[in-house]
Amino acid sequence: MENGSAGGGIVTMIVYIAIIVAMVAAQWKIFEKAGKPGWAAIIPVYNLVILLEIIDRPLWWLLLVLCIGPVGMILIAMDLAENFGKSKGWGIGMLFFLGIVGYPILGFGDAQYTKISRQ
Repeated sequence: MENGSAGGGIVTMIVYIAIIVAMVAAQWKIFEKAGKPGWAAIIPVYNLVILLEIIDRPLWWLLLVLCIGPVGMILIAMDLAENFGKSKGWGIGMLFFLGIVGYPILGFGDAQYTKISRQ
């Protein structure tokens, strides 16, 4: 094994961990802006329950995510974007193309949470 290949793996791992930390921090801030506990962002499945509360969707929507993941996440991302004053297109882009930028913009930017009643 060459020494150069091990270094590339370490750099990749550090970048990957930095992205994960940034995304968790962004979700933490999004939760806080919506009046929810930020720590909920780090609890698997519970973070989805809180996200559904933020976008005012019923708990059974959790099945959308768990059973048909991509469809449920598209709908949730579009609703989340709308609750922060962005378009549904922003939500789709946030999920598929620019999540690494979109979620931090919602969390750390000047986007304000506005509860949109959907039920």
